[in-house]
Amino acid sequence: MKFRPCIDIHNGKVKQIVGGSLRDERDRAEENFVSERSAAFYAELFRRDNLKGGHVILLNPPSSPYYEADRQQAAAALSAWPGGLQIGGGITADNAASYIEAGASHVIVTSYVFKDGEVQWGNLEKLADAAGAGHVVLDVSCRKKDGKYYIVTDRWQKFTKVQLSEEILYWMKEYCDEFLVHGVDVEGKASGVEDALVEMLSAVQGIPITYAGGISSLEELERFRQLSGGKLDFTIGSGLDLYGGSIPYEEVKNYSEADQAR
Repeated sequence: MKFRPCIDIHNGKVKQIVGGSLRDERDRAEENFVSERSAAFYAELFRRDNLKGGHVILLNPPSSPYYEADRQQAAAALSAWPGGLQIGGGITADNAASYIEAGASHVIVTSYVFKDGEVQWGNLEKLADAAGAGHVVLDVSCRKKDGKYYIVTDRWQKFTKVQLSEEILYWMKEYCDEFLVHGVDVEGKASGVEDALVEMLSAVQGIPITYAGGISSLEELERFRQLSGGKLDFTIGSGLDLYGGSIPYEEVKNYSEADQAR
């Protein structure tokens, strides 16, 4: 169980947002925190503390006038911590290798693979060929509908027809190195983790999974460790004091190190 830090970039700035509030129209989002620091500042901090596998996420779509500003922030972060960060947002088979060459350890992909509501197995194969399966993270972030979790795309705005399950993860794991899962309904709300989702993900074996969403205190983090059996990595965004929350970054970092030593 490791702490995976995050650097979310929206409208050219490092932000923490309420996950389900993203709208492509006029590049809107409900903001929890807007940093005065650059993405490179946070990357350098995570490099200093040797926190590998953090996520740099471009939250604007490629069609947005802010997308290039997001890319510039992301490029500076990758340059500051080469090989230490993963990147997601607008990734396709056509550009995946360029991000690896720019210093990303992995590319994180959702919409390119889960397009038109279905798993595009051809795109998944192209992506694995272009970047190497060992450099691919599949983002299978999900929301609840009719009591079940469905993968969502396009900055979590669109439901796919793909239900998140152990079976679908086992089918896809040969094409990637890791999975990233945001519990979107609790993302950015500091309202506690999605228990059923954490329990389901903890049963998957043979591939690293990072969970995000709802960890709002050290007590909730400890509860997450017990609920997951320490089998999942985790990220904390809005709850972290780096991003305006109350959970001390130094304690989370140390907590992760202590858990690995158990």
